[in-house]
Amino acid sequence: MTPFRFGIVAGFAPDLAAWTAQARRVEELGFDTLLATDPVAGADPFVLLGAAAAVTERIRLGTFVLADPFRDRRSLDWQARTLHRQTGGRFELGLGVGRPSNEEHARSLGREFPGTAERITRMAETIAYVKRSIERPRLLLAAQGPKMLALAAQEADIVTFSWPPRTTEAEAQSIVDRFRELAGPRLPEIELGINLVAVGDEPAPHIERFIGVDVPELAASGAVTVLPADPGRATEILLRRREQWGISYVTINSGFAEQFAAVRGSTRSAGG
Repeated sequence: MTPFRFGIVAGFAPDLAAWTAQARRVEELGFDTLLATDPVAGADPFVLLGAAAAVTERIRLGTFVLADPFRDRRSLDWQARTLHRQTGGRFELGLGVGRPSNEEHARSLGREFPGTAERITRMAETIAYVKRSIERPRLLLAAQGPKMLALAAQEADIVTFSWPPRTTEAEAQSIVDRFRELAGPRLPEIELGINLVAVGDEPAPHIERFIGVDVPELAASGAVTVLPADPGRATEILLRRREQWGISYVTINSGFAEQFAAVRGSTRSAGG
């Protein structure tokens, strides 16, 4: 059985001191990865991950995920390989096609933001460019729709299912089944993951602003994106999902780092 990995998607930090303190704390709590969005509250994730690498020793670092429309593939490859080498292989490159809300930022960078189908085609070209190098970081792809699931099944080392917040177990099962079929003989080579919205059922206004639904409602509906606050119950769910779906990589935003650390500890104690 694939061992669990637990990661934190790092949140806003007003300056470098706060950012590096966050990186140290995530490592201290025992997490396996520290991940940066693109952008991080307007900041470039490569710059911040370099700073995090300098103040940590063990934790792996990654992008979650780079919006391909923001990036020139040659520069992206250069930056990714640099972080990979300079951290002794601790960097993992996460890529995605971006969301409609990213269009304004792409334009501010002088980049086009085409339709979804073209973005997927362009990202496939980026992946091919990155993969030409033997010494490269592991590649994580965020996937939800049929075309991204198919691309991830062909190319990813790690896949995180980009499930909408309200996703039910039945809906999740359907997506996982489809992906497993697409991956075929490659499936054992791919690490499967999910990014959680919350731990517990307490209101979280900072989350609701972004996803349009409050945490208590998600918890009450049984959405797969929320774990119960009780570490024992959360562990049972994660063990079952690993057995049923093969999901062993679990991430959450930094606002729930302390609660998720308790879940991580319980899961490790249970043999995860």
